[in-house]
Amino acid sequence: MTLANVARPLEELNVEGRRVLLRLDLNVPLNQGVITDDNRIEAALPTIRGLRQRGAKVIICSHLGRPKGQRVPNLSLDPVAFRLSELLEDEVIFSHDIVGDDVEFLSRDVPKGGVMVIENLRFHPGETANDADFSAKLARLGDVYVNDAFGAVHRAHASVVGVLDHFSEFAAGPLILHEVEALRTLLKGPKRPFVGILGGAKVSDKIGVLESLLHRVDSLIIGGAMAYTFLKAQGVPVGDSLVEEDRVKLAARLLERCAERSLKVFLPTDHVVASAPDSADRHVSHRIEAGQKGFDIGPESVALFRDVINNSSTVFWNGPMGLFEVAAFSDGTKGIAEAVAAADAYTVVGGGDSAAAIRKFGLQDKVSHLSTGGGASLEFIEGKDLPGLKALKLRST
Repeated sequence: MTLANVARPLEELNVEGRRVLLRLDLNVPLNQGVITDDNRIEAALPTIRGLRQRGAKVIICSHLGRPKGQRVPNLSLDPVAFRLSELLEDEVIFSHDIVGDDVEFLSRDVPKGGVMVIENLRFHPGETANDADFSAKLARLGDVYVNDAFGAVHRAHASVVGVLDHFSEFAAGPLILHEVEALRTLLKGPKRPFVGILGGAKVSDKIGVLESLLHRVDSLIIGGAMAYTFLKAQGVPVGDSLVEEDRVKLAARLLERCAERSLKVFLPTDHVVASAPDSADRHVSHRIEAGQKGFDIGPESVALFRDVINNSSTVFWNGPMGLFEVAAFSDGTKGIAEAVAAADAYTVVGGGDSAAAIRKFGLQDKVSHLSTGGGASLEFIEGKDLPGLKALKLRST
């Protein structure tokens, strides 16, 4: 998919004095109503500011969490609107309604250069159902439509797909275009050697991207809890570590396919183990005994993986190497983050927990591209036709 066939650029839209229904991904983490990471809000600021400078009336819609069509007070976008007003140093109107006459009236009353945020789209069941009636009502909040929510383009939801049936003028925002361009680099002629780094808890979550990377990379690093399913497939003792028993045979077949392609697969050789995350028996071991669980890769594995990364020209990383949220089990993920940041290569971190990890260690500005969409970036790498991009593409050709 090329940039030329993913809608028109935002700069080509006439927005002066017009309402721009702007779909963003403001799905930020909240703790009792307090935003704990405003990276996604910060990432949207250039788009919002650009529209304001051109005299648009900016009507922002987004989802937050999974309220399943119900109003859940602690998933309200009100704190997001408040934080946005702080960052913009200006008033941001907040609508407690999502669609209807009242919110439509508010949208028309927004001044040029003004900003309004409507309540969490997923409070209405029509959003995730891609309901036609809800899409039509949502579309009445804008004169033109802009989608700049890459983190949501893999969802066939009303604000991403259905709403486009009601606009003759629309655009893909700069965040989406940048994501598409950055991720395409991994799929179309990447510089070699190309290493894929996968972590996280479950093999089942990464089957699609594993299948895709098998045909693209020169070497594959597997860490995190998912590594124990692969190690068990090799007959390596993994103690009581997390293993997807129903995926062990699949892991064995994937390893066989890698061998057939002469694709080098690197698995942890040592581990940080303990009987539980909060136990005092934490230690580094090459062998995980019964009653023990692996919670991180060990220093030998970090050094091995670092050498592979250092000798690569393209790097794609998705998924932490261990339970990095706990300080005692964060060294492996930190070591990989530092190696990716220091690599003389084109480096892409595929959103989700790996993006959170690299930000935690203050290395987000040291990689070529930090994706704003975990699930969307993985599905893009898998080669899937993402509904949000497909909708824009179909209406721009």
